[in-house]
Amino acid sequence: MGVLVDSQKEGFGSSWGGLKNLVRRKQVDCAHTKRLDNPQLAKELTIPHLVAVGVGSTIGAGVYILVGAVAREHSGPALSMCFLIAGIAAALSAFCYAELASRCPSAGSAYHYSYICVGEGVAWLVGWALILEYTIGGSAVVRGISPNLALLFGGENSLPTFLARQHFPGLDVMVDPCAAVLVLIVTGFLCLGIKESALAQGIVTAVNVFAMLFVIIAGGYLGFKTGWTGYEVPTGYFPFGVDGMLAGSATVFFSYIGFDTVASTAEEVKNPKRDLPLGIALSLSICCCLYMLVSIVIVGLVPYYAMDPDTPISSAFASNGMQWAAYIITVGAVTALISTLMGSILPQPRILMAMARDGLLPSFFLDVNKHTQVPVNSTLATGIVASILAFFMDVSQLAGMVSVGTLIAFTMVAVSVLILRYVPPDEVPLPSSLQESIDSYMLRHNSDAQMINGENPAKSPGDPCLPLLGEKKVAVDCTVVEKLEALSSCTLDEENRRKIASWTIMLICVGAFILTFSASNLWFSSLIRFTLCGAGGLLLLSGLVILTCIDQDDERHNFGHAGGFICPFVPLLPISCILINVYLLINLEVATWVRVSVWLMIGVLIYTFYGRRHSSLLNAIYVPKAHVDEIYRSSGAML
Repeated sequence: MGVLVDSQKEGFGSSWGGLKNLVRRKQVDCAHTKRLDNPQLAKELTIPHLVAVGVGSTIGAGVYILVGAVAREHSGPALSMCFLIAGIAAALSAFCYAELASRCPSAGSAYHYSYICVGEGVAWLVGWALILEYTIGGSAVVRGISPNLALLFGGENSLPTFLARQHFPGLDVMVDPCAAVLVLIVTGFLCLGIKESALAQGIVTAVNVFAMLFVIIAGGYLGFKTGWTGYEVPTGYFPFGVDGMLAGSATVFFSYIGFDTVASTAEEVKNPKRDLPLGIALSLSICCCLYMLVSIVIVGLVPYYAMDPDTPISSAFASNGMQWAAYIITVGAVTALISTLMGSILPQPRILMAMARDGLLPSFFLDVNKHTQVPVNSTLATGIVASILAFFMDVSQLAGMVSVGTLIAFTMVAVSVLILRYVPPDEVPLPSSLQESIDSYMLRHNSDAQMINGENPAKSPGDPCLPLLGEKKVAVDCTVVEKLEALSSCTLDEENRRKIASWTIMLICVGAFILTFSASNLWFSSLIRFTLCGAGGLLLLSGLVILTCIDQDDERHNFGHAGGFICPFVPLLPISCILINVYLLINLEVATWVRVSVWLMIGVLIYTFYGRRHSSLLNAIYVPKAHVDEIYRSSGAML
C-alpha cells in the first residue's frame, strides 16, 4: 500500500524514488488542508452565474459555421441527431465532472482531481495540457472577431486603421491589433472579481442566445411558410448512412467543449455540493437544445447539398429574402466569440494558481488580490501571453491542439471516478512538521497493543523500528505507516479487493487504447486489426464485468465533501466515457500530436527540474486515513 515519505527528498537515490514522486497523491479538501498562507478565492457564484459561464464558454461561433460543413459532408437532414448523440457523449463526461466537482470543490478542475486520485505525474501533464488548451483556444477565438466586427461596420476595411489587420510582407506576418486589445480588455474585466466577470459574461452570452433564438423563431416561420423544402430530398433522412451520422457526431462533439469551465470555478461557488452539478447539467442541456433547434431549422430551410459551408445560416435566410438577418447573425457570432474568449481566459489563472499552491509552479502565480480575491498575477500573465499570440500569430493551424487538453482532461476525470469508487486513497500526506506528533501517536498505540498482549511496552535500546522522539529524518527499517497499518482493521479480503480493482482499472485503460487504436488504423492487415480489436474489446468487457461484480469501497461515502452529486451507472458510464475520449484522441491529426508532444516534453523538463523538487509533497509523511484526525488532535495538544 502506501509508503512513509520522509525519504522523498533529494538523496533517495534509486529510480524507484523517482517513480514514487510520480504517483504521490495529495489530500482531498478538508478542514486540515486549509492553510492560512494560501489565500482563498471569493465565494460569490450561484447557479445563474455558473449557467452564464458554462453556456458562454461552450457556445462559440463554430455553430454558425459548423452546421453547413457537417450537413454537406456527413449527416444531411439528420444534423440534429448528430448534435443529440454528441450531447449524450458529452453528458458522460459532465456526470463525472459533477461528482468530482461537488466532492473536491477547489480550483484546478481536472488537474486537481487527477492529483488527488491518480498521482502527481499525471496531474502535472493534465494541468500542462490544459494550459496549452486555454492559451491557444483564447488566441484562436479572438482572431476571428475583427473580421466579423468589420462586416458589422460596412466591410473588410471599415475598422479604424489602428485596429485593422496589417500585413508585413517581409515577415509574412498578419498582425491583429483588434484581437490583442480585446484580450487585454477581457483580462481587465476578469481582474475586477469573479462575480463581475460572470455578470459580464452573462450579458454577452444573453445577446448570443437571443441571436440563436431569432434564428430558431424566424427560421421556423420561414420553414412553415415554404414547407420545409430541406427535408424533401430524394436521398432521404440519412443520405450518408448511419456511419456518416456518427462521423458528424464526432465532429460536432467539440462544440460542447466548455462546460468544464464551470468546474474550474468550484472554489468560488457558495454552495458547491448543490450548485456545481446543477450548473454543469443546465449549461450542457441549454447548449444541446439550442444546437438541435438551430440545426433542425437551418437544414429544413435549404437542402443540405445546397448549403453554404462558410456562412450556412446567413445564406439560408438570404435565399428566403431576409438578407438583413445577416447582421443579427453576425452580432451573435461576435458575442459568441467574446464569450468564448472569456471562457478560455477565466479557468487558466485558477489552474496556474492551483499548481503553484502544490509547489509545481513558482509562487508568483499564487498571489491573490486582497480586494477582488482574484489570482491577479496568473490572470495578467495569461492575458498578456494570449494577447501577444493573438497579435502576431495566426494560430488557426494550432487550433487542433485545443482538443488534446480537453480530451485528456475528460479521460482522466472518468478514470478518477473509477478510482474514487473502487480504490479511494487510503493514506493521507501530512506535513513533515507533524513528525513528532506521528511518532508520539505511533508509540502510544504500539504500547497499548503490547499491553493488551501482555508484553513489555518499554522500547528496547536495539529496536531499529521506532524513531526517537524529537529526531527528524531518522533512517528506520520499519516505517510509521507499517506500524499504523498493523493496528488497523483491514482484512485480507479488502486488500485483495483493492488490488483486483486497481489492476482492472489499469487494464480497462489499456483495452480502450488497443481497441480504438486498432479500429482507427486501416493500414493494419485485417487479421492483425481484428485480433487487436478483439483483445482490446475483451479487456474492456472483462473490466466492466469484474468492476460490476466486486463491491465498491465503503470509504467512497466519506471521500471529500460527502453528500453531493453521485455519478450514476458506475462503472459503465465512466468506462464508456474513457472509450469515447480515447477514440477521439486517437483520431486527431498526426501533425497535432507532433506539436502537442513538443509541448508535453517541455512540461516534462519543467517538472523534472522544478516541480518535482519544489512539490509540497516532497517531505510529506503518508499515514492511514483513519488516524489523521487523531494525529491532528494530538499535534494540537502538544502545541
